[in-house]
Amino acid sequence: MTAIDPTPDHPMPDHPTPDHPTPNHPMPVAPVAVAPTPVDLAAAAAALPDAWSSRLLGHVGSAAVKVLRMDGQPLAIEHHPTAEALLVLDGRLELVVDGAETTVGPGGLAWVPAGARHAVRPGSHGTLVIVEVPEG
Repeated sequence: MTAIDPTPDHPMPDHPTPDHPTPNHPMPVAPVAVAPTPVDLAAAAAALPDAWSSRLLGHVGSAAVKVLRMDGQPLAIEHHPTAEALLVLDGRLELVVDGAETTVGPGGLAWVPAGARHAVRPGSHGTLVIVEVPEG
């Protein structure tokens, strides 16, 4: 490595170099790669103690990501201040949102706006991923 003598004949560079970072221009730091930890969604859902009890997997920003197991039983109408994205991994979701009925199959995604009245009809079964996004 060659040292630079900061004399008038060898002024300090005005941009950082590997040999000479400057106080006003530090050397950029490369981000550290972090290996993601995969989640086996089917196993996480199967490990739940009861159907329709969800497990929080984590957050993406302010959004909560959950998994749950559906068992064919209906769920009563509910509404809440969070929007939801409902992703059916396997099975099917029989959904009613503000009176409109729909069936969502494997790989399908349904949206429930914040405040919308929604319910699950009988026959819903399989694995569901829920992404809840607070509004506001």
